[in-house]
Amino acid sequence: MQFKHPEVLYFLFLLVIPILVHLFQLRRFKKEYFTNVQFLKELSVQTRKSSTIKKWLLLMTRLMLLTFLILAFAQPFFAAKESKMNTNEMYIILDNSYSMQAKGKKGELLKRAIQDLLEHAPEVQNFSLITASDTYWNTDIKSIQKDLQNLNYSATPFRLDNLIAKVNARKSAFNKDIIVITDAVGLEENQTKSFRKEDNVFFIIPKAEQKDNISIDSVYIQQTLDSFYEIGVKLSANGEDLKNIPIALYNNNKLAAKTNINFNGNGNGNGNIQTIKFTIPKEDFHGYVSITDKGLDYDNTYYFSISKPTKTNVISVGAADKSNFLGRIYTNDEFNYNNFPLANLDYNSLEKQDAIVVNELKEIPQALQTTLKSFVLKGGNLVLIPDQESYPEALNSFLGNFGALQFKSVTQAEKKITKINFNHPLFSSVFEKKIDNFQYPSTKNSFGLSSANPSILTYDDQSPFLTSLPNTLSSVYVFAAPINKGNSNFQNSPLIVPTFYNMAQNTQKTGVNAIMIGANQPFVVDAVLSKDEILTVKNSTESFIPVQQLLNTKVKMSFNDNPGKAGNFGVFNGVNLVKNISFNYNRTESNLALVNPDIANKFKEIEDIETVFNTIQTDRTDTQIWKWFVILALIFLVLELLIQKFVQ
Repeated sequence: MQFKHPEVLYFLFLLVIPILVHLFQLRRFKKEYFTNVQFLKELSVQTRKSSTIKKWLLLMTRLMLLTFLILAFAQPFFAAKESKMNTNEMYIILDNSYSMQAKGKKGELLKRAIQDLLEHAPEVQNFSLITASDTYWNTDIKSIQKDLQNLNYSATPFRLDNLIAKVNARKSAFNKDIIVITDAVGLEENQTKSFRKEDNVFFIIPKAEQKDNISIDSVYIQQTLDSFYEIGVKLSANGEDLKNIPIALYNNNKLAAKTNINFNGNGNGNGNIQTIKFTIPKEDFHGYVSITDKGLDYDNTYYFSISKPTKTNVISVGAADKSNFLGRIYTNDEFNYNNFPLANLDYNSLEKQDAIVVNELKEIPQALQTTLKSFVLKGGNLVLIPDQESYPEALNSFLGNFGALQFKSVTQAEKKITKINFNHPLFSSVFEKKIDNFQYPSTKNSFGLSSANPSILTYDDQSPFLTSLPNTLSSVYVFAAPINKGNSNFQNSPLIVPTFYNMAQNTQKTGVNAIMIGANQPFVVDAVLSKDEILTVKNSTESFIPVQQLLNTKVKMSFNDNPGKAGNFGVFNGVNLVKNISFNYNRTESNLALVNPDIANKFKEIEDIETVFNTIQTDRTDTQIWKWFVILALIFLVLELLIQKFVQ
């Protein structure tokens, strides 16, 4: 037991006063005997004994009364077991990612968590609230009531370690109470390593009642026909027997196609994947595909844009007799193709191309190397076919501008090309099924290639014949051998057309434009801007200015965490539309079966926010017992009055 005002205990010396008074009242008196009261002698002795007992009882009650009264003024208390944490600062990390759209017993998990905070957070409690999209430092529940009620889901996936880093960066002389409210979907235990040992961490993990969910993961061009695109819509499902799910395709908000899809879930949380095909005209498409299910809402719509195809600009640099085959692939109906010997090359024309083929140059001049490096950084595709007499060291020096790939010495032995990487983007939409027995092309002389990237085409000895160095905006494709007819029959292979056709295509011009919000994926558009002009990305409800970099006749844009909501947008130069573009939410939280409740094993897991506040208050509030001493003092006061009245 401790005392808030221990100095009051000095008044216990006042207990001497009733003792002295008692001793004074108990002094001996002289006995006088009277003959006429002798008959009262026996009664007098009995009365004197009762009076002595009464005086001792009164002394005891007065001593106890005074003692308890003094102790009450000293305000005694029992110290709380966590009293040292009374100065802790409180931080609440609230998961507002889209997986919190899932429904629990009392509705959507995020909305229920917000309601609990509004109902049970003490009005006098100061705290900081951190979400994936908003931060409120050193506030209270009244100050942010409206903000909480209007809190939206965040397009940025919930990264606990990033939010902990935010809290730790907040310098303070005090330790921290950290309350984490999350459904734990997709979380890993290594994300909790940033918690400091001296901090007090609570986890609240609300549970979803409905975990079945279907998401639209991607849209891509599966096949290009003369007048139509065949697009593939990839969907994934997690749950049991999800059948008759409607799926609809819209172009500029007008229904273009509709069908149903059935999933036969295996119930083990791994889900299954299906692809639905739609055929659309080969022209501008600016719309979305949507489904209706009983799971999460945010992943039921996928926005995408396809631009009407324009001719692709391709230049090959090399001897004309070795480049004739390219003219038969890059035909006038789809390509603007030209071949230039190195001596006649116009360097100024290179930046206007979509793809450049460096075809069997013995040496690549330094000026050309510099131009090609800039060309790739601006989004152009580069194809390198080595010359048999090229020096590996010179090639390696050039390719070092684009990534880790090394040429080795020439091997003078015939090798067959026997393996196709069907999963590579170059061939993903070429073959309807995997082919095992095709006519194997071969080469007589070839360089060794060392690369960490997977091969696109592979020799029978498992060494790469064709590989790539992918960049954020483009790709550099590298052959291991010359493909002229003197060294290879690859020009006669059926593979030659789809390989070079797809290597020349720039997906931002001929593919599906659909960017994930928060992925920070750069995007390049053709635009010539003056110094005072900027590009704006907007639709009917939202507008923002992306980070921009001028690249001569192109503009490279970065979007960071913009826009706030998924949808179809346009890139505008003033009032002029430059390019259609679409944004979608990341699908990383679509699988609600990926809940990881073990993340809270090393910390305190509590059912709800009310229990957290009650626990903190109980464990850190001293037990005040001065009221009990006041009550005891009153009891002894009453006892004294009763003794005075009834004890003779």
